[in-house]
Amino acid sequence: MRDHPMPAHNGAGWATVLAVTGVVVLAVAYLVLRHRGTGRTARPGDRWRTAMFLAGCALTAAALLPPIAPFAHEDFRGHMLQHMLLGMYAPLALVLGAPITVLLRALSAPQARKLTGLLSSRPMGVPAHPITALALGTGGLAVLYFTPLYDATTTRPALHWLMHAHFVLSGCLFAWVIAGPDPAPSRPGVKARLLVLGAAIALHAVIAQLMYGGFLIDVHAPIAQVRGAAEIMYYGGDIAELLLAAALVATWRPARRTLPLRPRPQHAPGATAR
Repeated sequence: MRDHPMPAHNGAGWATVLAVTGVVVLAVAYLVLRHRGTGRTARPGDRWRTAMFLAGCALTAAALLPPIAPFAHEDFRGHMLQHMLLGMYAPLALVLGAPITVLLRALSAPQARKLTGLLSSRPMGVPAHPITALALGTGGLAVLYFTPLYDATTTRPALHWLMHAHFVLSGCLFAWVIAGPDPAPSRPGVKARLLVLGAAIALHAVIAQLMYGGFLIDVHAPIAQVRGAAEIMYYGGDIAELLLAAALVATWRPARRTLPLRPRPQHAPGATAR
């Protein structure tokens, strides 16, 4: 942590236009697929899921547009606010929209079986495991802020947009494997997922506290900005992770237990029932 202005580059331009256009296209594609899959017969929860997905798209676009985007390029606190939206809040809303289920309903039966087979394949089990998602998400934060990588993203637009993509994709992956309503391969039980979520909360808090204290942090920004960003990470991350825990409880479906059938008592030969 160094007490001098952090370098910045202008976040506006064609890259921003293309990114926001991509978000709009994603929202329209979701609506088209949902209409194709459901037709006139809406299922319970479809409207809520659609609202959540569109909210996720809106949060993603808001993070990339003024006033947040210019603030993020001028102030490290703005970057952290942008990171919260792109990496935690928008992904949770997008995942709760159940996009995989919407896609499966819109596909033909053979296509849906192929996609289901791909999602349930062994190679997908590794990236879709909660530990992998934790390493990519929370571990990625440590690499970003405790190495010169963040400062490199402020001067190199390509790295800057790759950072945004990583935030969104890793956030969606973590939300999906922890609490997504869509099916996921090798998804462990609720207790294991709660343990991983608890680890994520603890690690997130540790990174924020180290950032606030100026330990290990390698960011060219004024101390006041770094401490303010650490507070945003600490409290904003807690709220997002509590929402994720609530989503886990809301989407949890306990397995039905069937009681074993008791054999009927058989009377001995020649005995008379009373």
